[in-house]
Amino acid sequence: MNDAGLNRVDAWAEVGRARKHESAELHVRGQATYTDDIAELAGTLHAALGLSARAHARVKGIDLAPVRASRGVVAVLTATDIPGLNDCGPIVHDDPILADGLVQYVGQPIFIVVADSHDNARRAARLAVVDYDDLPAILTPQAARAAASYVLPPMRLARGDAAQAFSRAPHVVKGELHVGGQEQFYLEGQIAYAIPGEDRGMHVYCSTQHPSEMQHVVAHALGLHSHHVTVECRRMGGGFGGKESQSALWAAAASIAAVRSGRPVKLRADRDDDMLVTGKRHCFHYEYQVGYDDEGRILAAKVDMVTRAGYSADLSGPVATRAVCHFDNAYYLSDVEIRAACGKTNTQSNTAFRGFGGPQGAIAIEYVLDEIARNLGRDALDVRRLNLYDKTERNVTPFGQEIVDNVLPELLAELEADSDYRARRAAIGEYNRASAVLKKGLALTPLKFGIAFNVTHLNQAGALVHVYVDGSILVNHGGTEMGQGINTKVMQVVAHELGVELGRVRATATNTSKVANTSATAASTGADLNGKAAQDAARKIRARLADFAAAQYGGLASEVRFAAGAVFVAGLTLPFEELVAKAYLARVQLWSDGFYATPGLHWDAKTMTGRPFSYFAYGAAVSEVVIDTLTGEWKLLRVDALYDAGRSLNPAIDIGQVEGAFIQGMGWLTTEELWWNPAGKLMTHAPSTYKIPAVSDCPEDFRVRLFDNANVEDSIHRSKAVGEPPLLLPFSVFFAIRDAISSVGDHKINPPLNAPATSEEILDAIAFVEAARA
Repeated sequence: MNDAGLNRVDAWAEVGRARKHESAELHVRGQATYTDDIAELAGTLHAALGLSARAHARVKGIDLAPVRASRGVVAVLTATDIPGLNDCGPIVHDDPILADGLVQYVGQPIFIVVADSHDNARRAARLAVVDYDDLPAILTPQAARAAASYVLPPMRLARGDAAQAFSRAPHVVKGELHVGGQEQFYLEGQIAYAIPGEDRGMHVYCSTQHPSEMQHVVAHALGLHSHHVTVECRRMGGGFGGKESQSALWAAAASIAAVRSGRPVKLRADRDDDMLVTGKRHCFHYEYQVGYDDEGRILAAKVDMVTRAGYSADLSGPVATRAVCHFDNAYYLSDVEIRAACGKTNTQSNTAFRGFGGPQGAIAIEYVLDEIARNLGRDALDVRRLNLYDKTERNVTPFGQEIVDNVLPELLAELEADSDYRARRAAIGEYNRASAVLKKGLALTPLKFGIAFNVTHLNQAGALVHVYVDGSILVNHGGTEMGQGINTKVMQVVAHELGVELGRVRATATNTSKVANTSATAASTGADLNGKAAQDAARKIRARLADFAAAQYGGLASEVRFAAGAVFVAGLTLPFEELVAKAYLARVQLWSDGFYATPGLHWDAKTMTGRPFSYFAYGAAVSEVVIDTLTGEWKLLRVDALYDAGRSLNPAIDIGQVEGAFIQGMGWLTTEELWWNPAGKLMTHAPSTYKIPAVSDCPEDFRVRLFDNANVEDSIHRSKAVGEPPLLLPFSVFFAIRDAISSVGDHKINPPLNAPATSEEILDAIAFVEAARA
């Protein structure tokens, strides 16, 4: 091969290219198979859950006769019908599948109805007559803290001497902040389809981010071993963390019903039931105190956070831990004390949601910096920049991890220039001075987000790669596809390693009988972990093929090239499929497993110190809004976002993830209000009352770019995660709204704005500013 040919081969790549989602055409045609689309076997029954109508009560008695007599009902099952453990808690075993004598929130499942149709099961579930003995209910995190009601012991992280630092600080700001929770609102609701098999086997099709966890829960509930249970998931219609642990209830209930009936059982939640039963993003209440100097540099910080964990622990401990580890966000805190508590409340057991506590931790320090800037009459960007982590000093987090890849100074400078931040800030000032009713606001906020599971052993993955005699390739891995494009990226990695076009590679459903002991597709690690595992498997096959090619045609195996669907060996060019066919005849193994474990991680949960993250992702956004001071209505006018995806595996998918995370995070902070009535019932349990952003809420001018930067860590092709970190970008929307409200008082008064910043919340903040100005 001449030099030009070698250059073409060296330049060939399947990673780093914008490729469409592997299921894009199926999605558009309506042909993508989700769990509810799987053809039902003959004799399939349908289940529904009977739910508690009380927030906290003892069940004195229950009459299920009307349920059993209802049309189409085959069986009604209670906790006593569970063959094994009545538990679906992922960490602490405090989360019963079915309540047994005690209900702890409105919507808690008490019994399972099994009927001949979905409608018949759901109608029958409403007919039970339950006699309750009501108990006192705790509904808010503040009330939980006052009652010392926690699902886990409170946690504390401290560095330096905050008390001494406060004594030296010339200025101190203190206050409270409340940030609400958020419903995951996946388009495909919770669903499981359990099919009993021979020798006590159970095959569960489940919409889940964690097939292995579902396998464990089902096995325990049925009194079986894991090898009796297979859990399979081809794709989800969204997950966002809500199907990490909380799909377990649905998988277990369907499997229990299948065992007791001896027939396949499908359990599909309607939207109202889904929202009443399942946990959300944790709401947080903060009490903060921060000392700072005349320039705005933070000298001391203290924050006390309490979450609404709900009635059981679920994943609240890890969520609170990540919140603690992200309170610093992008800023160096020399003397700091961070406390977090998981309040036990008589509400749904809150769970994972995109960001997993990181956004809740980071927004508190951003709120404080926004206040400091206003107190000093400085631009908030300048105060934020002053407090950023440095490159070689002031570069260790409160939990002891050194930051070795800080690109925020360069990233912020690029975004500030490209967005015309300074000129727009001046123009908005002129606009507000001339406008009595409509007020504009502008904010630029950065993010730093750690990538890895805080629990070290979860940072592992496996994969299988098969090369068939015709040269086609099949890959299976432990990650789950929920629309984020993990399969597409893993397919690109495998295609790149074997030097073939992406069209030769196909991904199959995640299945616990293929790759065992998988971790959840969560913590933004999906492509990092599973991409590396698939790469490992593909490299083993490539090495065998290279050895075979060198033996057949001469030269060194290390000099054999695989690119553009061909193999280049000893001056010859062979189609990939030709070499594969010959290797098969020579009995070369054409399949392999792969494994990856993220190196260098450690975490001490007692001291809350260590190196919990493999690396950090960075980003920043500028948002411009306009508010109506008479109605509290607002509109997002323009967004400029710059995100550090490292060497992006697929820029098209990554930009889409940034855009989606931005709008989802904006909804959390502005429109998506969860509201419980005084009796503890969630009233915002449908799209009619719970408002996620619509197309009309998206900015007409939405500019998203990826920052040019290679990961310093040996991640998959030096890329960076893109699932969760961009959800912090819409902090800029919240603080732009606060900036607009602040202009009512000529930026002299800090508006007390809580999230979500609904129109009512905005009007309350405006009224406060006007009253303080008077």
